[in-house]
Amino acid sequence: MRTTVDIAPDLLRRLRTEALRRGVSVKALLDLALRRGLKPEPAKAARVRPLPRFAMGAPQVGIDLDRALALADALEDVAVRRELDERR
Repeated sequence: MRTTVDIAPDLLRRLRTEALRRGVSVKALLDLALRRGLKPEPAKAARVRPLPRFAMGAPQVGIDLDRALALADALEDVAVRRELDERR
């Protein structure tokens, strides 16, 4: 389709220089630039909210924090003891 568009002189110079550098016509370069400029913007990623932090106190003496299973067992034992104590 043919149309008339006013292009600023400095922009037209840049367009012609770039078209010559790429070895394409001004029309082809302008078409490419318009297609890229009018392409829909990608959806913005949802903003991730940080998780809440909870103070868990100091580690118990004798528990190696590098050994997660041992820590989990110890914490479970404490919870079971507390639950049994509450039932009495």
